[in-house]
Amino acid sequence: NRRKKKDDSILEIPSIPNPFPELCCSPFASVLSASLLPKATSRKKQVIKVYSEDDTSRALEVPSDITARDVCQLLILKNHYIDDHSWTLFEQLTHTGLGRAIEDHELVMEVQSNWVMEEENKLCFRKNYAKYEFFKNPLSFFPDHMISFPSETNAAVSHSGILQMFLSSSTYPEIHGYLHAKEQGKKSWKKLYFLLRRSGLYFSTKGTSKEPRHLQFFCEFSNSDMYMSLTGKKISGAPTNYGFCFKPNKSGGTRDLKQLCADDEQSRTCWMTAIRLLKYGMQLYQNYMQPYQGRSGCSPLNITPMRSISENSLVAMDFSGHRSRIIENPSEALSVAVEEGLAWRRRGCLRLNSHGSPIAMSNMGMSIHRSQSWFHHKISREEAQRLILQHGLVDGVFLVRDSQSNPKTFVLSLSHGLKIKHFQIVPLEDDGKLFYTLDDGHTRFTDLIQLVEFYQLNKGVLPCKLKHYCARIAL
Repeated sequence: NRRKKKDDSILEIPSIPNPFPELCCSPFASVLSASLLPKATSRKKQVIKVYSEDDTSRALEVPSDITARDVCQLLILKNHYIDDHSWTLFEQLTHTGLGRAIEDHELVMEVQSNWVMEEENKLCFRKNYAKYEFFKNPLSFFPDHMISFPSETNAAVSHSGILQMFLSSSTYPEIHGYLHAKEQGKKSWKKLYFLLRRSGLYFSTKGTSKEPRHLQFFCEFSNSDMYMSLTGKKISGAPTNYGFCFKPNKSGGTRDLKQLCADDEQSRTCWMTAIRLLKYGMQLYQNYMQPYQGRSGCSPLNITPMRSISENSLVAMDFSGHRSRIIENPSEALSVAVEEGLAWRRRGCLRLNSHGSPIAMSNMGMSIHRSQSWFHHKISREEAQRLILQHGLVDGVFLVRDSQSNPKTFVLSLSHGLKIKHFQIVPLEDDGKLFYTLDDGHTRFTDLIQLVEFYQLNKGVLPCKLKHYCARIAL
């Protein structure tokens, strides 16, 4: 009777519904469905090594489907850099002296799978200001003498219309001009007339003839990647320093490279930009407009960029009196800013002096610039040009370096009009004080920091303002 009463009391307890019915196996299924498993468990992780400009490196454990943009975003967050959408992952093939900027949407593991084990190839993290510059300033990338349009296009096409034609699937402007091509299996180079069409790259066997019977196929781009020559004439023996080539994805050596060489930087930039647009099309525009979207989900889509405050909302303030006030006169604001900068330099130099004795203003300008990111000590002219080229030939990319020809002077290396120009900074002594000038003493500065800050705001004797500096970052 007691057992019967106990069973009755158990039956009277109401049954509690299972809050996780999907975790219970039905009588018809003995195993858990694979669709109910977390998707994260199916993603494999691998370790990649990324280098910076100063040869420091960092190992990252990343998902196998991570994109180049997501790797850049990860390094930006880990190193607390400001994301201005110019950070880029580069592929550097040290054995062949080639390199390229990996597109933001490309999978990093697929890039590494094409590497040969014996070669010491690298992934490099640096800025590339010219990555999407052709969307902002197409005039510099597509000169009129290198581009022609289909016969059905009657009216003149603007440069913004050129980009729309590149991204269109129906029409495509034709790029044409002379290039030096290396003959297969030989060391000699031959100058030929090339044409870029939607079906691929062709060269004419008879002068500048565009007739189909005179055109011979040279290369297509779906199964190959385009690289820029980083060593110039040294390895390939090219006639100029403006070389680029096409490397098949599964190629094992230099014998399958299809090497080309342009006569100047503008021509090479036009060819390489048009081929990028031909290969990736609308994907490049999506990368440019939506830089945070990626496949692997590592990039935070809800991150707001730092320094998002509009410059129009910033005002000059004076806190020297009992009450603060807004400085409305621009000339007064400029003079206050200059005085504050000089006072900051005096305080900084006094802190750097280990003996505590005051330092003269003339001596202060000799060393204060060495801590700046844009200053590169004793590098050669060729090394300066290589650094600027890697950061992108955009107007305003610059660095300051020691002069090798005159130890007492400095050199400002600046990119403008797809060319790198060098300007000598000369020290002047007047009334016991040392100044620096770019225009034979007409405009004088107490140190190089003041000089750079001035030309960041004013063009002066330079062809353009200083906008982006080349820095050797450390990971």
